[in-house]
Amino acid sequence: MAASTNKKVIVRRFDRETVTGYVNPGTYLRPEGVELISAGGSLSVLPYADVKAVCFVRDFDGATHDPEQRLFHARPKMDGLWVRMLFRDGELMDGLLPNSLLEMDSSGFTVVPPNPSSNNQKVFVPKGALREFHVLAVIGSPLRPRKAKAAPKTQLELFE
Repeated sequence: MAASTNKKVIVRRFDRETVTGYVNPGTYLRPEGVELISAGGSLSVLPYADVKAVCFVRDFDGATHDPEQRLFHARPKMDGLWVRMLFRDGELMDGLLPNSLLEMDSSGFTVVPPNPSSNNQKVFVPKGALREFHVLAVIGSPLRPRKAKAAPKTQLELFE
């Protein structure tokens, strides 16, 4: 793994223990689990059954998961699928998925959390960590293109 491509993550596990480390975003999802390099440099693979969420963070000092930021309080502004996930332990979390089948992964979902300006930039949730998964809305549907604004007619043409 090249150091320049590694991203900081905090892995939330169902036993409430968090693990901090680095992952390569292109290769961290292995068939047997999540590949993680600890801060000490040891490589480990966490089984999907133990992983609740992999939070891609700005820094390790920030809060790993702010309870007020788990759900959208209003309709999201970004384009995508607004989803609500119910974890096996009963916790609810909202997120935005890209509206593209090409970006879907067989092992789980990578969502943008409700407040992307917080410490959590993206969150990967394994499918096995969820009890329920609901699509609440499609934001910015490509089926209905946005109408372009008409140019105001108050401007005089240069050579009329």
